[in-house]
Order: sequence, then C-alpha cells, then structure tokens
Amino acid sequence: EVDSSGPESKNPDQHFVSTNQLSIQSHSLFQNEGNNEDDDSGTDYGSGDKPFLKKAEHVGNAVLPGIFQTNQLLFYERFKAYQDYMLGDCKTSEVKAFIADYLEKVVEPCDWQALWCTEVFDVQVEVVDVDYVGLKASVELVLPMRCEVRGCEISEEAMRDLLEATQHMVPLQELHTVYDESGDFDHTALAVEHLRFFYKHIWRKWDEEDEDDDFDYFVRCVEPRLRLYYDILEDRVPAGLVAEYHSLLARCSEKFQEFSSLRNDICSDSESELDNVSMVEGLRMCEQMEALKRKLRIIENPLLRHVLGYKVNSGKQSYSAKGQREGAVRVVHVVSSSMTVGQLQTLMVDKLLPDFSGEQFELQFHGDPLLAIDACYEGDVVIICTGHYLVSGSINILDSIQVEGFGLSDEVVIEKRGKGDAFIEATAANAKISNLKFIQHDAIEGILCVRQGRLEMENCVLQCETTGVIVRTSAQLTMNMCDLYGAKGAGVEIYPGSICTLVGNGIHHCREGVLIKVSQGVLIRITMVNNVIHNNEGYGVILVKPADLPLDGGAVGGKHKTEGIKPHAGLEYICTDVYPTCVPLMVVEEPPVDSHYDVPPDITEGNDAIKKELVATSAKKTQRQKRAMKELGVTQADDNLLSQEMFVSIQGNQFRRNGKGSFGTFQY
Repeated sequence: EVDSSGPESKNPDQHFVSTNQLSIQSHSLFQNEGNNEDDDSGTDYGSGDKPFLKKAEHVGNAVLPGIFQTNQLLFYERFKAYQDYMLGDCKTSEVKAFIADYLEKVVEPCDWQALWCTEVFDVQVEVVDVDYVGLKASVELVLPMRCEVRGCEISEEAMRDLLEATQHMVPLQELHTVYDESGDFDHTALAVEHLRFFYKHIWRKWDEEDEDDDFDYFVRCVEPRLRLYYDILEDRVPAGLVAEYHSLLARCSEKFQEFSSLRNDICSDSESELDNVSMVEGLRMCEQMEALKRKLRIIENPLLRHVLGYKVNSGKQSYSAKGQREGAVRVVHVVSSSMTVGQLQTLMVDKLLPDFSGEQFELQFHGDPLLAIDACYEGDVVIICTGHYLVSGSINILDSIQVEGFGLSDEVVIEKRGKGDAFIEATAANAKISNLKFIQHDAIEGILCVRQGRLEMENCVLQCETTGVIVRTSAQLTMNMCDLYGAKGAGVEIYPGSICTLVGNGIHHCREGVLIKVSQGVLIRITMVNNVIHNNEGYGVILVKPADLPLDGGAVGGKHKTEGIKPHAGLEYICTDVYPTCVPLMVVEEPPVDSHYDVPPDITEGNDAIKKELVATSAKKTQRQKRAMKELGVTQADDNLLSQEMFVSIQGNQFRRNGKGSFGTFQY
C-alpha cells in the first residue's frame, strides 16, 4: 500500500543527482571518520559526517515539538541505506537479525525524545531503553503531558495506565524522533524512518516463508518493491494497474491470515477426519496464495510491469462500448463546474435550442468531463463549458460520440494529472472532438492514441509532454486546424495500415514533426495539406522504413507501358522482369490550394521530397512482393495481392526552422 503523503521525488532511473539539490545530504549518511582505507565502511555506522536533516513542525491543535523531517527521502537514499547498511546481501531468514544489528549500531540506546504516534493520539515520550531484537523501546511520559488526541479524550492518568499495560514498551516504528539541533540524534531519526518504511512498504508477512531463501533478499524483493513504490509515487504506473496491485496485496494478506489460522488449528499428530479436511483446504489456500504472489511479482518487475500496463491500457476499452441507449434516446451531457444564469441562457440560445431541441434529446449535467464521457452511449453529445478541468484518469472514447467545447479552445481546458495513464484513447467507430485544449504534464504515454475506428479532431490545442498523437494500425484520424506542440517524441506518429488526414494544423517544438512508419505489404494512406511544421528539433517529417532488400529484377521505378495495358491517369506504374505486368503503386491526387496558403518554394520544398520517397518506398515493396510470389510459383496476377495503392496528398505544407530539415528517412 502506497503512502499518499510520501515525498515528491526524482525519476528513479535518474537518481544519481548532485547532493546540493537535495534537502537531505544522504551521500554522507554513514561515512567513516578519517581516511583509513582499511576501515569497513559498512560497519562504522555512527561516526563521521552527520546527515543534514530539516525540522518538520507539528501540524495540529496541540502544542507538540517538531520532529526530524525524514519522510522526504529520495529513491537512491533509501536504496543505499537498505543495500549498504541495513540488509546487505542477507537471506530472507536473516532479515530480522540484520535489522537488529543495524539498529544496535545506529540508534541511541536512551536519552532521546520522540512523539509516540498512533491512530488515536500523538504524545511526547522519552526513550530510556531500546530492545533492538524486539524492535521496541522502553519509554516514559514527558511531564507535563503534551498530547493530541483524535476522536476521544485521554487524561494524563489514562495515558499512564496505558503505558503500564504495555510495560512501557512501544514499537519503534511508532516513534518519530523529536528534532534536536545538536545533530546527535540525526542517525537515530533516519534509522527509525528506514525501519518504519521497510515494514510498511517493503516487507510482506509471507516473505519469511519464501522457498527462495538462498537468494539475496535485497535484489529479489527490496529493490523491485522500492522502485514500484517510487514509480507509483511519481504517477508513472497506470491507475488501473495501481488499483490492481493494491487489490492483490489485500487479497494475498487476507488469504495468508486465513491460511495461518487454519495451519495453527491443525494438530500435527492428529488423524481425525476434520483435520484431514482442513489440510485439503489448507493446500487449496496455499495454491491460491501462490497464484496471487506470482501476480504481485509480475507487477513489481519493472519490465513486466511496463508490458502489463500497456496491455491493460490497450485492450480493456475494446470490449467496453455500450452501443445505443434503449428507447433511441440521445443524451446531451453538459459539463460545467459552475455557471451563471447569463451563461446558461447563452448556452441555451446559441447551442442547445438550435441543435438539440428535438424530443429525442435529453439533458444531463456533470461537473467532471470524465464522468460525462463515461456515461455516454452511441450518438450522445458532450458539451464542455468554459473552465479549467483537472482529470486524473484516461479519457476513453468507446462509442461514436461528439465531445466539444463551448467557448474558445483556449478557454475550455482539460489538464491531465498523473503520468502513468494515457490521456485520450479512442476506439469508437466514428467520434469527434472539437474546440478543446488538452494539457499533459511529464507523462510516459502520448496525449492521444487512436487505436481503432475513426476520430476527427477539429480546432483543438494539444500541449504534449511525450509522444503527441499516435494513429495505430487500422485506425483513422482526421485532424483539422489544430495546434500541437511540446512532444518529446514525434508530434504525430502514423503506423502502417492506418489512414491519416492532416489539414491546416500547426505542429511545432517537438522532437520530430510527423513520423511515418512503413511496413512491407501494409497499406498506408496519408493526406497532408496546408500544415505549418516548424521549430522541431529533428526533421519536419521523417519516414521510418525497413532496410532495402537485394532485388533480382529490373530497376525499381522503371515505368513502361505493357502491351495491352493502358495506364490509368494519376497512377504511378512499375514493371519488372520478375513479373512483367504493370500494377498501380500509388494514387497521387493534388487538391487545389487556396492562394492564401501560397508560399515561396524554399518553404514548401519538403512536399515533393516526401512524395518521391513514399513513391519509391511503395515501388520497392511491390517488387519484393512480386519476387516472393515468383518464388512461390504464382504465375497469374492477383490485383488483391499486388495492388499497393498508397493514397498520398501532400501539398501546400510549410516547413520552417526544423533542426535537421524538412524531410528525412530512417532505415531499420
């Protein structure tokens, strides 16, 4: 379970940062005093430079002293502490002994004060002795009593009675060291924090019964769980996967508790029928628990977690479309956090009455765009009024709906919080998004992915962080008059087998403007008209294609008329010695360009380069396919197999100030 009050931290994969940027200088946590090279740095825990810890003031009604601020440690600080000082290369069965040895070397045995914090109260106590093996401390109440209670009243006498009942022994994990400027207790505060964090987020009740006891516990369990904690903390794991992980943890913990209780009730030397039944039940529980543990390990593994997260995100929507609502009723979902009477009147007059006054329309009001879209059926309309909306989950367009902003696109803003989920994913047969601005922050998924079906975007602004718009195989995207910028990858990424139409868009300040992926034998259709592609780090448009294969036939691109075959107007043809029949390669249609878009040739020269490269690529693909058919003994033309029509309309695009030029290719 992840502590939501945990620290904001850096990327775990970039954890070796300069210590002057950190609030805690942990690189000197347990350095040795002097320069004796023969000293064992892993055993001299307490001497040397002291870590610099800040003071955290107590927040609450009661007057309680401040404590050491230890809950904002970065990934590598905890990693170093567990690997170098606390656990080392111990086995699972040795964890408790290693922790006790670590605490004995670091934690002061007495004469330090702490806040004893429970769910019911926080009270100031003084530590008089420490049981390192039992992970407990003997404490005395500091007088006069300074205490803050939650939901009840506790007198000084009642607190004394409670301490007497516990024999003055309290868990070390519940103690938070009171701040002391001398620095004498900095190591103590850090050690107790590492202990508390370990048993709250790393250790599992079933670990000590793990059969893999011969393996390094830190490598096998601590490191992956620690990375997962920080990945979740930094929103780098999809929300659905986080929920699944927490659910698995809870179920596994519950199953382990049931299994332990059942095991304790069975007599080892009993042969009764009841005990035999219990043993069978215990075996069943054990199998169930092992299955849950395997799932947990998959999520804890960084590589498998990424693959699983992608699979969950990419597949779950495909089966969730609702279809048409019963009764042929269509709902108009109005989204607004608040609205004045004048704004409501404007909405009614300008939008609702002209377009949705028929009897088949009903109105529903929402405060959250996600809730409105999730409530949609086929044919519904979502109208998002002027405002700034913060969303945490993904926007999944599953049914053929319209989502439009009411107001200027810069005034209707949807901002994504969280890094692990995709922002917008579309699988609908025919959907439309218009007049909206989408803002994405430090994400690991693109801002929009059209996985299947058709999506039209019009007059939208997309402020990206990673890849911008992705058009997957078999998907279709039409993007008109949109502004896309800020992608750390390609602004628009077009996969083989897709249809992409880009008209009048601005694509700028990305790593690459448009990335086109070409695959052998897969149809792709591209239209790019009057786009302004500028100020990108790499190329304006880049083509990614397979490396050329050796060809036995005639020259690629040779254009001939074959006797009996009349070339069709507007088609590029190719004939080879391998298969001497002309087949159409590409349909090149040039729509008229408005004079408003006429620009000097040096600004638009990339248009011809893109078309020529796509034509050549299509020709080579066709010849490879013919050669393969020849080897298979195919001697008759098959238009369905050989026709590689690639509809391309590339005209009037402007390429300005792109770092590597208008157009480039990359072979793999």
